[in-house]
Amino acid sequence: MKKKSWFQNVLWLCFCVCVLGACFAVSYVLMLLIYRFTGRPPEPWRYIIYSAINLVLIVGMIGAGAKINDFNNQPSFQRAILDALEKMAQGDFDVFLEQDERGHYNMLTDSINKMAKDLGSMEQLRQDFISNISHEFQSPLTSISGYASLLRKDGATLKQLEYATIIEEESKRLSKLSDNLLRLSALEAEDNATNKAAFRLDRQLENVVLLLEPQWKAKNIIPETSLPKTTICGNEDLLKQVWINLIVNAIKFTPENGEINVSLKQIGNTAVCVISDNGIGIAPSDQMHIFERFYKVDKSRDRSLGGNGLGLALVKKIVSMHEGNVTVESALEKGTAFKVTLPINE
Repeated sequence: MKKKSWFQNVLWLCFCVCVLGACFAVSYVLMLLIYRFTGRPPEPWRYIIYSAINLVLIVGMIGAGAKINDFNNQPSFQRAILDALEKMAQGDFDVFLEQDERGHYNMLTDSINKMAKDLGSMEQLRQDFISNISHEFQSPLTSISGYASLLRKDGATLKQLEYATIIEEESKRLSKLSDNLLRLSALEAEDNATNKAAFRLDRQLENVVLLLEPQWKAKNIIPETSLPKTTICGNEDLLKQVWINLIVNAIKFTPENGEINVSLKQIGNTAVCVISDNGIGIAPSDQMHIFERFYKVDKSRDRSLGGNGLGLALVKKIVSMHEGNVTVESALEKGTAFKVTLPINE
């Protein structure tokens, strides 16, 4: 904590003098009232009582003032505690609080520092485990998929072809899950997006829409786009993954002959992209969790739709690495709109 300045010390001295004067004034008024109602000056023993009362008032007022002064000097430290807890709640465990010189919060700061260290160690173990297990998955999954493909070519019966197809599709699903885990684990190890460069965001969005043409055409959907020229500075490969994930989700949860809109506009020094649909929507109770890893809104349908609960977590992480923000607005059976804001940083 910072030491008080000379100006603060002078103010504190003035406060004490004012309190002392107020106490003497109160004592003097009491003596005058007694003299008026009794008709005689206070006896000597009464002076002793008045002095004691005066002393108690002085000590009480100075003590209260000291408490107030001490409390007013604490907000910065309390703010540091709240900031540390907020960081930890967001998954950032690189937190360390200095101890309070007064010793009022030492037990609390020690507990927070220990908790942050323990959680950081657990998080590192978790990331290492995910990375290792994802790597180990790839080799057997490749073999399984390869053998399933061979089974389909060797004169198999219709039933065998059906089973081989299921094996191959499930292998691909697990392989995609493994890839997403590795990608998310790698991104979590970085604080900021690297390899940033200026590029046309409107062209990237247009290319992603065209890339996903087989998917939206299969459901007889024609996306509407409004993409004025917009140039931003960012990691082009990472941001491409954001648009792919959001538009794939829009296609996945929009019925046939539905509507999907991709719009882009510039507000000040910020690019705002909105991807909306008129699909099944998201319940309010789910909206606060959809960016969490492995969270699935519709658990009964996610398996058939091929989701693994990591797409939006990747979106959130990549946008955050670009110092941007992603939000959702949705209503059941009315559709969903994801809004991504990114600094242009030209």
